[in-house]
Amino acid sequence: MANSSSSTLASARRLAAPSVAGMSWRDRGQGMTAAVAAAFTLAQLLLVRPGMGLGWDETVYVSQISTHAPAAYFSAPRARGISLLVAPITSWSSSTALLRVYLAVLSGATLFLALRAWRGIFPARALALGGALFASLWITLFYGPQAMPNYWVAVGALAAAGCFLRVHADSADRPALWGLAASVTLMTWMRPVDGVWITAPLLLLALLLRQWRRFSLLLALVGGLAAGSAQWIVEAHDRYGGLLRRLSDASQAQGGLGWNIAVGDQLRSLGGRTLCRPCTGPLPHPAVTLWWFVLPLLAVLAAVIAFRARRPAPPSRTLVPLACAATAAFPYLFLIGYAAPRFLLPAYALLAIPVADLLLHLGTAPDGRRRPVTAALLALGLAAHLTVQYEVLHSTVHHTTADHRAWSRTAAELHRLGVRPPCMLTGGDSVPIAFYAGCSSAATSGNNANTTADDIARTARLQPVAYLGTATGRPPSYARGWKPHSFQGLRLYVGPVTAQGGRG
Repeated sequence: MANSSSSTLASARRLAAPSVAGMSWRDRGQGMTAAVAAAFTLAQLLLVRPGMGLGWDETVYVSQISTHAPAAYFSAPRARGISLLVAPITSWSSSTALLRVYLAVLSGATLFLALRAWRGIFPARALALGGALFASLWITLFYGPQAMPNYWVAVGALAAAGCFLRVHADSADRPALWGLAASVTLMTWMRPVDGVWITAPLLLLALLLRQWRRFSLLLALVGGLAAGSAQWIVEAHDRYGGLLRRLSDASQAQGGLGWNIAVGDQLRSLGGRTLCRPCTGPLPHPAVTLWWFVLPLLAVLAAVIAFRARRPAPPSRTLVPLACAATAAFPYLFLIGYAAPRFLLPAYALLAIPVADLLLHLGTAPDGRRRPVTAALLALGLAAHLTVQYEVLHSTVHHTTADHRAWSRTAAELHRLGVRPPCMLTGGDSVPIAFYAGCSSAATSGNNANTTADDIARTARLQPVAYLGTATGRPPSYARGWKPHSFQGLRLYVGPVTAQGGRG
């Protein structure tokens, strides 16, 4: 009887131990990832600063639901996800600082949720380190508080891959299943084509391989893609002449998608060029681009080690995010003729956790003890990497803030000249400056073409209109009789009607 009781008690202890250990893992894992997410939010507020002003693309997205200015022309490649994401602020406030704080807090919270989606797949310390690696990139810090879609595609991709693996491991994991659908919806809502590229490996696994074939996985993936792209598809039929026409127009706006090796362009953008189009000039210093060359090598090494180890963890936990990272990066490295560093944010997010797990593996001996020399070298390498990221971020924030302030000064000068709402601007940089001035913007050619010269001339007889030209360039025919003003290297041609109702 005593032996039976003792055996029962021992069994109960064995059964209870994993639960306690699991609870400890959850507490520890959530604490570390929450600390990373909080540090990410704080770093955005301190290093990027809420007063940076809005960029060109931001003014387009924000203007769609804004009390400050009329909606700018919405070209075919864009999706309205980011406009709706910022609507809780922009629908009632024109404060850029408030918008930045809102996005910084929200981006930190979503990073925490995306990392939490991987709980139980990788160790807690790998999740925390992976989150820190991704969050400390200058690109992530720069775009986290901006009204731009790429960061949100990145966290959606990261969460989707983690939830996909969890559902595969346990089909009864309903939170992971709903998380998968929500994550795919988020990234497709922000950039529909990116959502398709990133989920392609997951769809192929769920369709072609028997061990991955689950109706629930397919339903979550297809449902997320449909929910996220529904508005974009409906709008394609309402405004762009159909889905195929919108896809064609989007391709043309991006220079015509086709075989274009943009690897060199992406390298040039790493020095802080937020848009590299055309992408000319020298490459940044090798210290700035070194991490970019090391990252794919670490990813390949992580895949090799995952294949060779196989136990105790399946290689799929490494290979699935690596495959999604590859399809996320492919179109921006080989199908587009220009570059912006934000385009690869989803790939960086998906690579972060497998690479972090590899670094921890390299710094730890098989018996669990730390390898002092290797760990020290890795720590030095990471410290140098963080220093480079900070320097590029600081420089990028500085010159971006200066550009935005120049737009604000031009808008103030236009107000002084009588160009006040309701008003219209056309010419170079008219889209962002129009937003700053509270005007609408118009273009007769290019990707943002939305009117004709006759329409602009007709509007100029009814409300204040200005053409933004250069000191050496000639104005278009409709503006040649307008009064010119020189300001900060620009030539501002003000139409015959001013805000006071007079004629020039």
